[in-house]
Amino acid sequence: AMVPVVELRGAIPLGVAAGLPPAVAAVTAMAGNLTPVPCILLLLRRVFALMRKSAWLGPKVDRLERRAHLKGRTVRKYRTLGLVLLVAIPLPGTGAWTGALVAALLNMRLREAIPAILGGVLIAGLIISVVTYGVTALLVI
Repeated sequence: AMVPVVELRGAIPLGVAAGLPPAVAAVTAMAGNLTPVPCILLLLRRVFALMRKSAWLGPKVDRLERRAHLKGRTVRKYRTLGLVLLVAIPLPGTGAWTGALVAALLNMRLREAIPAILGGVLIAGLIISVVTYGVTALLVI
């Protein structure tokens, strides 16, 4: 769940497939998904500034920031609720990593960004858990 892109979408089904009870897989995946968020929020801009000094990495950072700003339209419009929705929708390109990136680039305060990301992760975890449990129940029948 700490891996970008895969996050909860892959971690919960993988945990259940490995034999963990769905609740244990969900709680573990959500905890793992939230682990890198404070570091991203606190250090991202500094790391990007250092990376920009490289002729090779600078354009990659610019491209990543442009993509984050495009995803950040909803967040800019709805602030906290927008960030919750960005994190909560369990699709590729959304999730805690993207939410933290967008929050950092939009200079959101930690006391606003962290609860929104936490809420989004909880909602996404619930959605993925229900879907995983439903698919597992269908396979058993």
